[in-house]
Amino acid sequence: MYEGPVQDLIDELGRLPGVGPKSAQRIAFHLLAADAEDVERLADTLRRVKEKVRYCEVCFNVSQEERCRVCRDPRRDPTMICVVEESKDVVAIERTNEFRGTYHVLGGAISPIDGIGPGDLHVRELMQRLADGTVTEVILATDPNLEGEATATFLSRMLASFEDIRVTRLASGLPVGGDLEYADEVTLGRAFSGRRVL
Repeated sequence: MYEGPVQDLIDELGRLPGVGPKSAQRIAFHLLAADAEDVERLADTLRRVKEKVRYCEVCFNVSQEERCRVCRDPRRDPTMICVVEESKDVVAIERTNEFRGTYHVLGGAISPIDGIGPGDLHVRELMQRLADGTVTEVILATDPNLEGEATATFLSRMLASFEDIRVTRLASGLPVGGDLEYADEVTLGRAFSGRRVL
């Protein structure tokens, strides 16, 4: 245990996702050793993020304006919506340069253990976006874990009422460069069921 502000800093850093006690301590001492202007720049950046960043009024992606960059882009295909859990998933998909449609960020995944149900996500807003008949395909790109699968299953049932909308799920299976012996049963099973003709 350290005195006062140093321990407070370690405690606050330790609350960040993926930062354990040792990492929090390492970061805290790095900040103590850093130049005052570097620390001040970090503090200013954190303040600016909280003041200026908001969620897109259409898709709930992070944005500096009322509509995010993707929703403002007239070249995007409005007939396709890719549903993701978090804004970081939008970034990952955009890096592939494979998808030219729009997005809908749920703000998480269904997780009863964490007390997160469908009402805590942006599901209602997704249904409102689909009501005008513009969208012809919804791609469910939730994470391939228990929560993501539960969310995808729930959404596919909700979307079944839209007869003109094709609902698809991202393929999943073996990673490129991976070894079969290290693949878990679910991943290997998905790779088999999703196999394609060469």
